[in-house]
Amino acid sequence: MFNNVMHIAFFTDKMDEMIDFYTNKLGCKVKVCVKYKQYLNRDDRPQMQAMALKDPEAIFNVYMEICEGQYIELFPKQEGMLERDTIWNSRLGYSHFALTVDDIYKTREELAAKGCEFDTDISIGPSQTYQMWMQDPDGNKFEIMQYTDKSYQITGHLD
Repeated sequence: MFNNVMHIAFFTDKMDEMIDFYTNKLGCKVKVCVKYKQYLNRDDRPQMQAMALKDPEAIFNVYMEICEGQYIELFPKQEGMLERDTIWNSRLGYSHFALTVDDIYKTREELAAKGCEFDTDISIGPSQTYQMWMQDPDGNKFEIMQYTDKSYQITGHLD
């Protein structure tokens, strides 16, 4: 039925920092940048059309390609939005996302050389998969993982 996860999306009030982090540190590529002017003639989207009339060059969204067909999508913070939750995993809903790599040790070295900071050391998680944790400039947590020949995600595990 499904082919893959196409994207994960975040609202941010740090658009430039987030784009810099995901492109210059993690190596993603900006693939799409839609500005509100795209909605100038869209009577079916009155809220977006109003934004287009107010500031047509304002960013509506940005897609950064992680790998072919998979993206991180960013939206600028909207008026009236609540501030981000500062205590991780204190609310239902989003917790984290994970990216896989072929060589987690090499990846860590490359990211450290670009000035990235890590929340954890490399370890083997309970699913027998290598993992390390990071966060982006908005504090969104994510894992970088490398499968092993014993990874439950490969072998399956129902207990």
